[in-house]
Amino acid sequence: MVVVDAGGANLGSVCYALERLGVRPDVVDAPAGLDGADRVILPGVGAAPEAMRRLQAQGLVEPLRALRAPLLGICLGMQLLYERSEEGDVECLGLLPGVVRRLTPALGVRIPHMGWNGLRAMRPSPLLDGVAEGASAYFVHSYAAPVTAATVATSEHGGLFTAMVQDGRRCGAQFHPERSAATGARILRNFLEMDC
Repeated sequence: MVVVDAGGANLGSVCYALERLGVRPDVVDAPAGLDGADRVILPGVGAAPEAMRRLQAQGLVEPLRALRAPLLGICLGMQLLYERSEEGDVECLGLLPGVVRRLTPALGVRIPHMGWNGLRAMRPSPLLDGVAEGASAYFVHSYAAPVTAATVATSEHGGLFTAMVQDGRRCGAQFHPERSAATGARILRNFLEMDC
Protein backbone atom coordinates (compact mmCIF):
# COMPACT_ATOMS: atom_id res chain seq x y z
CA MET A 1 0.00 0.00 0.00
CA VAL A 2 1.39 3.35 -1.12
CA VAL A 3 0.28 6.88 -0.25
CA VAL A 4 1.56 9.60 -2.59
CA ASP A 5 3.00 12.68 -0.90
CA ALA A 6 1.61 15.38 -3.17
CA GLY A 7 1.97 18.07 -0.50
CA GLY A 8 -1.54 17.74 0.91
CA ALA A 9 -2.14 18.57 4.56
CA ASN A 10 -4.20 15.37 4.93
CA LEU A 11 -1.23 13.05 4.29
CA GLY A 12 -0.68 12.24 7.96
CA SER A 13 -4.34 11.71 8.78
CA VAL A 14 -4.78 9.36 5.78
CA CYS A 15 -1.78 7.31 6.95
CA TYR A 16 -3.15 7.18 10.52
CA ALA A 17 -6.55 6.05 9.23
CA LEU A 18 -4.88 3.21 7.30
CA GLU A 19 -2.83 2.24 10.35
CA ARG A 20 -6.06 1.99 12.37
CA LEU A 21 -7.15 -0.58 9.77
CA GLY A 22 -3.93 -2.54 10.31
CA VAL A 23 -2.11 -1.28 7.20
CA ARG A 24 1.20 0.58 7.41
CA PRO A 25 1.51 2.47 4.10
CA ASP A 26 4.69 3.52 2.33
CA VAL A 27 4.72 7.28 1.68
CA VAL A 28 6.30 8.04 -1.70
CA ASP A 29 7.24 11.19 -3.58
CA ALA A 30 9.04 9.71 -6.60
CA PRO A 31 8.10 7.35 -9.47
CA ALA A 32 10.17 4.44 -8.13
CA GLY A 33 7.92 4.35 -5.07
CA LEU A 34 5.00 3.25 -7.23
CA ASP A 35 6.82 0.16 -8.54
CA GLY A 36 5.08 -2.98 -7.36
CA ALA A 37 2.41 -1.11 -5.38
CA ASP A 38 -0.74 -3.18 -4.90
CA ARG A 39 -2.87 -0.11 -3.98
CA VAL A 40 -2.19 3.62 -4.31
CA ILE A 41 -3.89 6.53 -2.53
CA LEU A 42 -3.52 10.09 -3.81
CA PRO A 43 -4.60 12.46 -1.00
CA GLY A 44 -4.79 16.19 -1.46
CA VAL A 45 -5.77 19.46 0.14
CA GLY A 46 -5.24 22.81 -1.53
CA ALA A 47 -5.44 24.05 -5.11
CA ALA A 48 -5.29 22.03 -8.31
CA PRO A 49 -2.61 24.12 -10.10
CA GLU A 50 -0.12 23.80 -7.23
CA ALA A 51 -0.84 20.09 -6.79
CA MET A 52 -0.30 19.38 -10.50
CA ARG A 53 2.92 21.43 -10.49
CA ARG A 54 4.18 19.39 -7.57
CA LEU A 55 3.29 16.06 -9.21
CA GLN A 56 5.01 17.25 -12.41
CA ALA A 57 8.14 18.31 -10.48
CA GLN A 58 8.21 14.92 -8.73
CA GLY A 59 7.97 13.13 -12.08
CA LEU A 60 4.74 11.44 -10.96
CA VAL A 61 2.25 12.59 -13.61
CA GLU A 62 3.04 9.98 -16.27
CA PRO A 63 3.57 7.12 -13.77
CA LEU A 64 0.18 7.86 -12.21
CA ARG A 65 -1.42 7.93 -15.65
CA ALA A 66 0.16 4.55 -16.47
CA LEU A 67 -0.60 2.99 -13.07
CA ARG A 68 -2.07 -0.52 -13.19
CA ALA A 69 -2.78 -0.81 -9.45
CA PRO A 70 -6.08 0.39 -7.97
CA LEU A 71 -5.92 4.13 -7.27
CA LEU A 72 -8.01 6.13 -4.80
CA GLY A 73 -8.00 9.92 -5.00
CA ILE A 74 -9.12 11.74 -1.85
CA CYS A 75 -10.58 15.28 -1.89
CA LEU A 76 -8.29 17.29 -4.22
CA GLY A 77 -6.68 13.96 -5.13
CA MET A 78 -10.01 12.84 -6.60
CA GLN A 79 -10.36 16.09 -8.58
CA LEU A 80 -6.89 15.54 -10.06
CA LEU A 81 -8.11 12.29 -11.64
CA TYR A 82 -10.27 14.27 -14.10
CA GLU A 83 -9.25 15.90 -17.40
CA ARG A 84 -9.20 19.49 -16.19
CA SER A 85 -10.02 21.71 -13.27
CA GLU A 86 -11.67 25.09 -13.62
CA GLU A 87 -9.53 26.10 -10.64
CA GLY A 88 -6.65 27.80 -12.43
CA ASP A 89 -7.82 26.20 -15.71
CA VAL A 90 -5.28 23.42 -15.22
CA GLU A 91 -4.86 20.13 -17.05
CA CYS A 92 -5.12 17.25 -14.59
CA LEU A 93 -4.28 13.54 -14.87
CA GLY A 94 -7.04 12.79 -17.40
CA LEU A 95 -7.86 9.37 -15.94
CA LEU A 96 -11.57 10.21 -15.79
CA PRO A 97 -13.59 12.26 -18.29
CA GLY A 98 -14.94 15.61 -17.19
CA VAL A 99 -14.05 19.04 -15.88
CA VAL A 100 -14.00 19.91 -12.17
CA ARG A 101 -15.95 23.14 -11.59
CA ARG A 102 -16.56 25.56 -8.74
CA LEU A 103 -19.56 24.67 -6.59
CA THR A 104 -22.72 26.57 -7.50
CA PRO A 105 -23.39 29.52 -5.18
CA ALA A 106 -26.96 29.79 -3.93
CA LEU A 107 -28.89 31.53 -1.19
CA GLY A 108 -27.85 30.00 2.14
CA VAL A 109 -25.11 27.90 0.52
CA ARG A 110 -21.63 28.62 1.81
CA ILE A 111 -18.54 28.00 -0.25
CA PRO A 112 -16.33 26.27 0.64
CA HIS A 113 -18.58 23.37 1.51
CA MET A 114 -17.37 22.38 4.98
CA GLY A 115 -18.97 19.79 7.22
CA TRP A 116 -20.98 16.60 7.19
CA ASN A 117 -23.22 15.72 4.26
CA GLY A 118 -25.12 12.62 3.18
CA LEU A 119 -24.10 10.20 0.43
CA ARG A 120 -26.67 9.01 -2.11
CA ALA A 121 -25.74 5.82 -3.99
CA MET A 122 -26.11 6.07 -7.77
CA ARG A 123 -25.05 2.55 -8.70
CA PRO A 124 -23.54 -0.54 -7.07
CA SER A 125 -19.83 -0.43 -6.25
CA PRO A 126 -17.61 -2.47 -3.93
CA LEU A 127 -16.58 0.87 -2.41
CA LEU A 128 -20.09 1.15 -0.93
CA ASP A 129 -20.34 -2.37 0.51
CA GLY A 130 -21.75 -2.06 4.01
CA VAL A 131 -22.30 1.72 3.71
CA ALA A 132 -25.87 2.72 4.56
CA GLU A 133 -27.86 4.88 2.15
CA GLY A 134 -27.63 8.47 3.35
CA ALA A 135 -24.54 7.81 5.48
CA SER A 136 -22.70 11.02 6.27
CA ALA A 137 -19.15 11.95 5.29
CA TYR A 138 -16.99 14.98 6.06
CA PHE A 139 -16.40 17.42 3.19
CA VAL A 140 -14.09 20.43 2.76
CA HIS A 141 -14.03 21.75 -0.83
CA SER A 142 -14.94 24.59 -3.17
CA TYR A 143 -14.74 22.64 -6.46
CA ALA A 144 -16.42 19.39 -7.45
CA ALA A 145 -16.60 16.85 -10.25
CA PRO A 146 -19.67 16.48 -12.46
CA VAL A 147 -22.06 13.57 -12.18
CA THR A 148 -21.17 11.07 -14.92
CA ALA A 149 -21.55 7.36 -15.68
CA ALA A 150 -18.55 6.74 -13.39
CA THR A 151 -20.28 8.36 -10.39
CA VAL A 152 -20.89 5.90 -7.54
CA ALA A 153 -22.43 8.32 -5.05
CA THR A 154 -23.54 11.94 -5.06
CA SER A 155 -24.03 14.65 -2.51
CA GLU A 156 -25.66 18.06 -2.76
CA HIS A 157 -24.44 21.53 -1.87
CA GLY A 158 -25.89 24.22 -4.10
CA GLY A 159 -26.36 21.47 -6.68
CA LEU A 160 -25.64 17.80 -7.20
CA PHE A 161 -21.98 16.71 -7.47
CA THR A 162 -19.96 13.51 -7.47
CA ALA A 163 -19.09 12.44 -3.94
CA MET A 164 -17.58 9.10 -4.99
CA VAL A 165 -16.42 7.78 -8.32
CA GLN A 166 -15.23 4.43 -9.67
CA ASP A 167 -14.16 3.57 -13.18
CA GLY A 168 -12.52 0.16 -13.01
CA ARG A 169 -9.42 0.53 -10.83
CA ARG A 170 -9.72 4.35 -10.66
CA CYS A 171 -11.64 5.49 -7.61
CA GLY A 172 -12.21 8.71 -5.74
CA ALA A 173 -13.85 10.26 -2.70
CA GLN A 174 -14.52 14.01 -2.70
CA PHE A 175 -14.91 13.88 1.07
CA HIS A 176 -12.29 12.90 3.64
CA PRO A 177 -12.76 9.23 4.57
CA GLU A 178 -9.97 9.62 7.12
CA ARG A 179 -12.19 12.14 8.97
CA SER A 180 -15.54 10.46 8.32
CA ALA A 181 -15.72 8.11 11.31
CA ALA A 182 -17.08 4.58 10.72
CA THR A 183 -18.36 5.40 7.22
CA GLY A 184 -14.94 6.57 6.08
CA ALA A 185 -13.17 3.62 7.69
CA ARG A 186 -15.52 1.21 5.90
CA ILE A 187 -14.89 2.89 2.53
CA LEU A 188 -11.11 2.75 3.04
CA ARG A 189 -11.34 -0.94 4.00
CA ASN A 190 -13.51 -1.61 0.93
CA PHE A 191 -10.85 0.00 -1.27
CA LEU A 192 -8.14 -2.11 0.35
CA GLU A 193 -10.11 -5.30 -0.20
CA MET A 194 -11.81 -4.71 -3.56
CA ASP A 195 -11.01 -6.99 -6.50
CA CYS A 196 -9.92 -5.16 -9.62
